[in-house]
Order: sequence, then C-alpha cells, then structure tokens
Amino acid sequence: MAATTPVSAEELEELRESFDRIDVDHNGVISASELMALFSAPNLGLPGYRVRDIVKELTRTSDQLTFDQFTQIVCGLKSGDVAKTFRKAINKKEGLCSVAGTSEQAGTQHSYSEEEKVAFVNWINAALKSDPDCGHLLPMDPSSNDLFSAVGDGIVLCKMINLSVADTIDERTINRKKLTAFTIQENLNLALNSASAIGCHVVNIGAEDLKEGRQHLVLGLLWQIIKIGLFADIELSKNEALVALLRDGESLEDLMKLSPEELLLRWVNHHLEAAGCPPIQNFSSDIKDSKAYFNLLDQVAPKGDEEGVPAITIDKTGIREVDDKKRAESMLEQADRLGCRQFVTATDVVRGNPKLNLAFVANLFNKYPALKKPENQDIDWSAIEGETREERTFRNWMNSLGVVPRVNHLYLDLDDAHVIFQLYQKIKVQVNWQKVNAPPYSERGSRMKKLENCNYAVELGRTEAKFSLVGIAGEDLNAGNRTLTLALLWQLMRRYTMNILEDLGGGQKVIDDTIVGWVNQTLSEAGKAHISSFKDSSISSSLPVVDLIDAIQPGSVRYDLVKTDDLTEEEKLNNAKYAISMARKIGARVYALPEDLVEVKPKMVMTVFACLMARGMRA
Repeated sequence: MAATTPVSAEELEELRESFDRIDVDHNGVISASELMALFSAPNLGLPGYRVRDIVKELTRTSDQLTFDQFTQIVCGLKSGDVAKTFRKAINKKEGLCSVAGTSEQAGTQHSYSEEEKVAFVNWINAALKSDPDCGHLLPMDPSSNDLFSAVGDGIVLCKMINLSVADTIDERTINRKKLTAFTIQENLNLALNSASAIGCHVVNIGAEDLKEGRQHLVLGLLWQIIKIGLFADIELSKNEALVALLRDGESLEDLMKLSPEELLLRWVNHHLEAAGCPPIQNFSSDIKDSKAYFNLLDQVAPKGDEEGVPAITIDKTGIREVDDKKRAESMLEQADRLGCRQFVTATDVVRGNPKLNLAFVANLFNKYPALKKPENQDIDWSAIEGETREERTFRNWMNSLGVVPRVNHLYLDLDDAHVIFQLYQKIKVQVNWQKVNAPPYSERGSRMKKLENCNYAVELGRTEAKFSLVGIAGEDLNAGNRTLTLALLWQLMRRYTMNILEDLGGGQKVIDDTIVGWVNQTLSEAGKAHISSFKDSSISSSLPVVDLIDAIQPGSVRYDLVKTDDLTEEEKLNNAKYAISMARKIGARVYALPEDLVEVKPKMVMTVFACLMARGMRA
C-alpha cells in the first residue's frame, strides 16, 4: 500500500524536481544504479553501506524506483539537509550547467545539459533549414546560447510542434512579420497551448519563461516535443511489422503493453540477436563501448535487395579501436553514411547519456526499421486497432497534466487505475492512498491488486465525484472496456473543465446551459449570431467559434481567411483548423480537434466553448 509522505508542499516540489532531473526520459521511474551513483556523491556524507541498504530495501522486486519510493528514501533519512545536498550532487553530474538565478523556492538552483542543447540545436537546424519563416534565426550556433533566444518569438516552437504532429497548428495563425511584444505573446500562447494539445506537460511553463529563454524550461519543452515526434510511429497500429518482435509464449497484448522506449530496446536486441551478439539492457551503460551500435548499424543498413534502394555497407573495422571515444567516433561515421548521425556525439555515447542515446536509436528506427510483417503466423490482426480521435484527445489531455507514468496506450496503461487516481486529485476528489496498491506488483497477485485499485476508482467516482457510472465496474477498467472507460474519462475531463470555470466564477455552479448562455451573451454583445446548443449544425462551419474568438479579443480574426458561404467539406475543415489554432493563440487551452467541429461532436464542442469561456472570464 502506498503511504502518505510527511513533507510540505515546498519540500515535495523540491523532491519532484530532483527526481525529474534523474528521470531523463520522463517515464516516471529511475533506475537503482542511477540513484546509487547520486547517493554515493562525496558531499552527501552518507556511508556506502547505508546507501546500499536503503536502495536494496526499496528495489527488492524491481530495478526501478517510482517517485513515491524516491520520496520515502530521502524523507527517511535523519539529516534535514538531504534534499539540498542531493540537488548539489545532481547538478554536479557531467554535462550539467548551472543557470544564473534561482526559482522562487529558496535555495532551488536550476541547471541544464550542454549536450542536450547542442543536440537539439543541430536537430532543429537540420529540420527547419529550408523553412523561410525561420531564416532570421537559423542556423543557430550550437556552441552558443542562440537556442534560448531563438525560441523567444514562438515561431521555431510552432514549427517544431508541426514537425512532431503534422497540422497541429494552422500556420496561417503564426505571426511572422513586424513582431511586437503583443504578437510575440500570441505566438508563444499558440505554441504552449498547442504543445499541451499534443500531450506535453507545460503546467509550469509560461510565455514569459520562453521569452526570457529560461534554459532548463526551454530544453524540457523541446525534449517533449521532439520525443513525441520521434515516437509517433513506434507502436503497433502504425507499424504492424513490430509484430516481428513478439517472443515465444507472448501474446499480441503483451507486445502492445510495451512503451515506445521498451519497444526500441526490444528492436535493438532483435537485431543484435540476429547478429549473434549479446543483448543490451539500457541505452546508457550498455552502449558506452559502441559495439552494440556497430552491430545494429550493420544489421539495419540496406542490403540492396529492395528495388530502388542501394546497398550501404557498414565498415566495422572501427570496432577494434582500443580507445572508447575513437571507437564511438568511428561508429558515428558509419551512422552518418545512413544519414542518422543525430543527437549524440562520441562523448555522449561514451558517457552513456540515456536521453540522447534514446533519441539516436529512435531516429535510426524511424529511418531503417529493417522489420518485416510476419506471414503465415496465427495472429489476430483485428486486435491491432488504431487510436480514435476521442481516445487521442483524452490521452493527450492526461499527459499534459503530468500523470505518471505517461499514457501511451489508453486502456492498457489505465488497467491499475493509478493514472485515474491522479486525475481524481486534479478535480479535487480526495484519494486515500492507503487503500491503493502501489506498483510494482508481484506476478502472482498482479491482476488482483490492479482489480482492487479499479474497484476503488469506480467507488470514488460514484461516492465522492458523484459521477454517473451506471453499469461500470472495476473489472471494466481493468479489462480495458472501451465504451465504459471512455465514459469515466469524459466525466473526469468535463469536471476538470467545469472546475476551472467555477474557480474563475467565484465558485458559482456551471452546467452546459451556463456555457451556452455566456457564449450567446458574448456573441450578442458583438453583434454575432447565436447557437442553440452544442449540437447546433451551424457549428460545422466553425463560424460561431471564430466569431466568439473575435468577440473575446476584437480584431484578432482575419475574416479574409474564413470561408462563409456554401462550404465544401474541405473549406469546413480549413475553417475548423483556423478556429482551433486561433483559440489557442488568444490563450484558450483547447484539446479538441478540427474534425470535432466539422462533425459537431457535442462533447468536444462543449470543451471548445468552455475553454473560450474561461479565456473570456480571465480577460
């Protein structure tokens, strides 16, 4: 059972920052080896046996630690200065640069990775080199701090978001010329709200942070955006050839449960096995000698057996190089022949930078997966279903709130209800964590522990949240019943949205009619046409949304870009793309998609108007 931790909100925030500093891939866990190295820092003053005993006790059943376990470790120590000295140990890791100034939390100094900065600058330079809108900023000098000033007008961020998830931002809404403080603010609003819409956690990042180029926040946001793009196709519904990674005795569901990081590791080992080489366990210590990379490159390089694809021979003689760094450089020269020398330098490989090596491998996978969809195999291909728009919206909403672990597969990742409990807390429903079974679960009791959690989640929904959960049981959540799980998620998202409006309105109760009334009053005051409900057919043109945006922020809409008469389906979609991006541009955190407006999906339409209402109430 998870225990509550007796720490203040300020201390908890400091511990969270420390944890996030170690959790470089943001998957919600850190390895015992990483924790051991940091606790063993000379300035921490803890004897080695004490460190070993603490870590051993908390890693009896797993080689990974959650944030709750991490907190228990730190808070269980007698010294009141442990958190501060722990932070110093973290900031002394190789490659971390201190940032001038501190946060509002006394004694909290931020830092950033020089290696990450260089990697991201090189990636952006290559990705946007032909974009005329970025000509005033690119190429950036990776050895300077160009990156932190380049993101200040929002254009690069908007472009990177669209590279990761195409068409997220209607580029007609990006301010490009004669930028002022106001139009820059709009670009940054557009970037932040769009980043949130694709699942980035941006709760503690504001436009001012980006405008001022706060290094650790800029790099943190860029990594999330880049990672989402790199991982976009590393899942079964988009790449059925991944079924080739199934192991003996595994089901399709077993493979579908793997995160993109786990799939990449499985992919590397699949090719290493084919090469007769030992497997790796991570993208840090196990790849430092570059030998796994040499063999991986040799396996995935084109052999010339596909029409129109010339063979590329990988020269493996560098694998015999004695010096680690020279061997890594030789390996990267071969990666360059595949057009895949991105994210890492020889130093990053030798040091085992897990974040940058993960990005290097993901980029290699995207270009040269070297997998073939199995044939004549007893596989139920119908079980591999693509994500619906509604499912994607819910998943991105949850991830934008910073739930741990990150949700990759909507139903599989909710089967123990831990994410649902976090969402309850977001809507001000108190969770008794003493009643929650905490991971990791033993193999024997795994399903029962998860089912107990799901039963408690449904109980909370009925008794505390007062949700309508007729016919929904814990078994439905645990088994991933689509219809019933979505019913609960919708009520969570709806309550979250309503809570924001109620907080802005001084606690006054908000229902659908309240939102419709506010929308119509605002439209009426601006001389615009009303809507009858969230099912109003006029919404399919997006004109009511566009008119409301202009009523909230007069003059913001370019009506010459909006089609009004006898609309085709394509024109409706173009209007909807413009409307959604404009809503985000004026400061509304909209998660719905353009298609939701065109098809007049009442639930998603409600969230669009509710988010605009919240923006209007803050004006």
